Amino acid sequence: ALQQYIQALELVNRTLPFGLAETGLCHHFDNQLRHSSGCSFEVTESSLVWFCSPRTSSQWMDYWAHQRLQWWRKFALGPSDFSMCNVVDEELKEGTSHGVKVLYKFPWGSETLETLWSLGDTQLLKSHQGTCTKLQCRDGRKSVVPHVISVSANMDLGMLAYLFNSFQLLKKNDSKQKLHQRTVLKLHPSLTPVKVALDMGRGSNTELRQVCEGLLQEFLEVGISTWPGYLDTMSLSLENLHTKYDEMGVLFTVMVSESTLKSGLLLVRNRDTTIRETMHISEIKCFLLKYISASDNI
Repeated sequence: ALQQYIQALELVNRTLPFGLAETGLCHHFDNQLRHSSGCSFEVTESSLVWFCSPRTSSQWMDYWAHQRLQWWRKFALGPSDFSMCNVVDEELKEGTSHGVKVLYKFPWGSETLETLWSLGDTQLLKSHQGTCTKLQCRDGRKSVVPHVISVSANMDLGMLAYLFNSFQLLKKNDSKQKLHQRTVLKLHPSLTPVKVALDMGRGSNTELRQVCEGLLQEFLEVGISTWPGYLDTMSLSLENLHTKYDEMGVLFTVMVSESTLKSGLLLVRNRDTTIRETMHISEIKCFLLKYISASDNI
């Protein structure tokens, strides 16, 4: 991103602040791994390099630290497991004046998901030696070499944090006071990779499967990720199906049955509430789209 800085200036009319973001595979080297003298490993990293005025860099550092912690907590079932701390002086990189870490409390201890660095102008000047005038931007009426704030997150570790955070073992007593346990991967709706499981009850397999195929195509065409459970050759009871899809983290289970062929009614079950409701086949797509589009605000 620092190498692309001069080209990016023309896109923003040399006006601060602005940022360059990217996501990709990075190689990390860890010489502290057990039973090894050093190990290179690959992670998916998401990063932002933010260019701002020297006079506002500390405010921007505080802003991004707050925003990043809020972002991690927004999608969490247990937000308090995400926290933030300052980087101690001994761990500060060369040329950095301040560092902040976003941490997650795993069962084995806290791990760093994301790190923010206040780099000043040192790294930028080092990347473009001898071109100081080309680096200058407008800060009001002044021309300045911007300060840089670097934000980088390990998305693989972040996804692992959300998996741990979303895993629940729920206990419930039925009307006969018998204890039932339910395992649920209660991922935030925006993060759940499969939104809907499409399955069918007993009945005319050929006709029910045709209805399922039609619904599957409808859902996929509008971007609803759907699991074609009706293709599974192993027959499971309704309760076992719900258990299976809860463990997969699927938001909704849509059941096609004989009544669908007769009256067009489907059975729709919500993962989080376990409420089952009937809905007409013509309404299901709009219902799912509305729920998924609103999930960012949940």
